[in-house]
Amino acid sequence: QAHLVESGGGSVQAGGSLRLSCAASGRTFSLYTMAWFRQAPGKEREFVAVNTWNGDTDYADSVKGRFTISRDNAKNTVYLQMNSLKSEDTAVYLCAAGDGVVLTTVQAYDYWGQGTQVTVSS
Repeated sequence: QAHLVESGGGSVQAGGSLRLSCAASGRTFSLYTMAWFRQAPGKEREFVAVNTWNGDTDYADSVKGRFTISRDNAKNTVYLQMNSLKSEDTAVYLCAAGDGVVLTTVQAYDYWGQGTQVTVSS
């Protein structure tokens, strides 16, 4: 099992940066694929970035070149560095852990954090 807690959200002006963290409990953290999703009001949860158990990464087209996902297995933590933020990045950002197949879908993940709010003002 894994318990996930996100932090680092906040309010920032367009063009600014934020770094989100997701701390996971459990001794098998390094075996999980970790991902970030986001959900804006009235919209479905959408994939943002993934870091697989063996270090491969992938990003949504909308964040490529601006966001970077990384993980520190010694600290049981996954990070999302967000640069050049835009107003359309405003959402609740959720961390997820799992071992599913289609890693850009919510169905691939068994464990979710509560989320952290990111608000970007233009």
